Amino acid sequence: MKTITFYTNEKLLIKKAITGKRDAQRTIYERFAPKMLGVCRQYIKDVHFAEDVMVEGFVKVFKHLNAFEHKGSFEGWIRKIMIRESISYLRKRQFVVFDDEVLDNDNSFFAQADNSLDAEYVQEIIDRLPEGYKVVFVLYAIEGYRHQDIAKMLNISEGTSKSQLFKARKMLQDNLRLQEITNRRIKN
Repeated sequence: MKTITFYTNEKLLIKKAITGKRDAQRTIYERFAPKMLGVCRQYIKDVHFAEDVMVEGFVKVFKHLNAFEHKGSFEGWIRKIMIRESISYLRKRQFVVFDDEVLDNDNSFFAQADNSLDAEYVQEIIDRLPEGYKVVFVLYAIEGYRHQDIAKMLNISEGTSKSQLFKARKMLQDNLRLQEITNRRIKN
């Protein structure tokens, strides 16, 4: 069976979706949903809740589609909506708890990470982090936000953002070391 692409021009696709064309909206959803579920999943441990958040995010995408100004990437614009929705979900359920203890920053985590780790295992150890640590870690290390931006987004101080990142990295390092020790024992 031959697959036919409805719209290849992104601007035309967006324009059609704004006017309510269901096939254009479906194309946008089908094109971006897998990646956006991955974004939501980085913040929300349970894939079913992550999927609910993603769907709510797409409702906002389509509701505010006419606000996209074609400056920057469309995928990036959708991604920001998904991040905000994920954080909003966590806040509503009061899963995110930040503490104000500020510790010195340590940038050694990435230098020490083993490149042979598979993505599933990395996501698993990130999921083990307390939600406050996890949100800051994902925003900083994966999404590339600065502490100043994270602080504004989460309504916390920059110091708290730095502290949460430090603690998240420390917990991740500890988990990686424990796994390394376990792997050595299994081999011997």
